Amino acid sequence: MWPFIVVALLFLSPDLLAQQGGGLSALSVTTNPDGSQDYSVTLQVLAVMTALSFLPAMIIMMTCFTRIIVVLAILRQAIGLQSSPSNQVLIGITVFMTFFIMAPVFDEVNQKALQPYLAEEMTSLQAFDEALKPMKAFMLHQTRMKDLETFAEIAGTPKVDNVADLPITVVIPAFVTSELKTAFQIGFMIFIPFLIIDLVVASILMAMGMMMLSPMIIALPFKLMMFVLVDGWLLVMGTLATSYGVGT
Repeated sequence: MWPFIVVALLFLSPDLLAQQGGGLSALSVTTNPDGSQDYSVTLQVLAVMTALSFLPAMIIMMTCFTRIIVVLAILRQAIGLQSSPSNQVLIGITVFMTFFIMAPVFDEVNQKALQPYLAEEMTSLQAFDEALKPMKAFMLHQTRMKDLETFAEIAGTPKVDNVADLPITVVIPAFVTSELKTAFQIGFMIFIPFLIIDLVVASILMAMGMMMLSPMIIALPFKLMMFVLVDGWLLVMGTLATSYGVGT
């Protein structure tokens, strides 16, 4: 994901566009001595612009974004708040938490793929392959073996001795499935204390004969007070970070 943004900005820089002569040239293919082929820079620009349309899906599916946003959404539901924090706030928190957790992976991508590519030490395809390796290693580290085996079987992928040899088309859906399962497990543990408060308040109101009064209205201040007293936001953010091995 990270190299796509930077390389796209590189390709679309004014200096490079000025070198293109102000128009799209015809498709040109250059054959290298080793038999590989390099395409014209103009075609690469079009390819990068097309790839940018997949960038949101890549951010969501290939990083820790999914787990964080699902947990935060479950947290808001458990507290009983309908629109606070708003969706924009939750997305903003998730984006910056994603960059915080993924920083080591992005640094590795930068060192092994982006910088050599900018120094013209490797081609764009080689840089893409090198950038994919840290991302794939991150996903495999967070993916359950059962999920990998299931999707490999569905895809008809031959058995491999090392999971790192599995194609990325198998790793990504397995990673997303594992992320959703982990997010639901964390969300379940978060939901329990708030559920207990709801049950206690509902029991007290029923014992007092106040059946017409909504337990959610009475329980909400207590849930907010408990969440603030235990420093809930720090606990949730810390749990999400440590679940990826950050700070451990």
